[in-house]
Amino acid sequence: MTEHRPGGREDRRCPPPALGELPTAAPEPEPAWECAAEPAPEQPDEPSGKFAERARAHHALVHELLGQGLGLRETARHLGWGRHTVQRYARAACWQDMVKGRKRHQSSKLDPFKAYLEHRWTETNGRVTILDLHREITERGWRGSYSTVQLWVRKALPQPDSTPPRPVRPSIRQVTGWLTRHPATLTEDEKVRRKAVLAHCPELEAAASLISSFAEMLTTLDGGRLTEWITDAMTSGLPGISTFAIGLNSDYDAVHAGLTTHWNSGPVEGAVNRIKMLKRQMFGRAGFPLLRKRVLLA
Repeated sequence: MTEHRPGGREDRRCPPPALGELPTAAPEPEPAWECAAEPAPEQPDEPSGKFAERARAHHALVHELLGQGLGLRETARHLGWGRHTVQRYARAACWQDMVKGRKRHQSSKLDPFKAYLEHRWTETNGRVTILDLHREITERGWRGSYSTVQLWVRKALPQPDSTPPRPVRPSIRQVTGWLTRHPATLTEDEKVRRKAVLAHCPELEAAASLISSFAEMLTTLDGGRLTEWITDAMTSGLPGISTFAIGLNSDYDAVHAGLTTHWNSGPVEGAVNRIKMLKRQMFGRAGFPLLRKRVLLA
């Protein structure tokens, strides 16, 4: 029996603009306990925590052993540490240096132009394009790439208020998955988006109904509804599903038997697949007698 796939192209009838005009639900405000708190000002107190306590103990231990006359290698061997780890503790004047990182300003080729970029950005209230900024500083001697300027502007300069971006249009693959997958496997967001798509495209809604009813027949072996389903599918006017229904009707007896009995070709297909796997594993390594023996004993 020829295998047919229902709903393979049921969403192609829906024009893409219809998917792009889906309503977007307003995001709910996050609970107060989920909102990120403002960073606390840096305190001059000593570092605390498990890492700080461990750094204090390790720093004291390393300097104690070095004070007894042991070298770096002997100390590392005694503690079971790496030599470079012991060396870092030995070079640290105090244990706080192992906890507090010293941020060093790394020079950039863009530094001579940052003041001009900030001035132009403030002067235009952030309305100047990054492409114009790149062209202007290029005329003033900049020899770097556009991406460097773009990255710094988006990271260092305040971005002007802008309208929220339009919702992303779901792809054909996504919509097909929403229609053909089991509803229990869909996330809450996918269920909401699926409902919005079906509400804006009647053809997809009809396709979803036919797909669900056919899947129910497959899982419950309710072949008595097959004639009714084929009639509804052929009169639906959906090219993919109508073609699929015509194929089922041409092989009606076999399809009806598959939807009403518990017999299937699964065990046979499994045995054939196992034989093919053994054959590929032994390709060019053994003759037919050994292959036959292995198939019989596997």
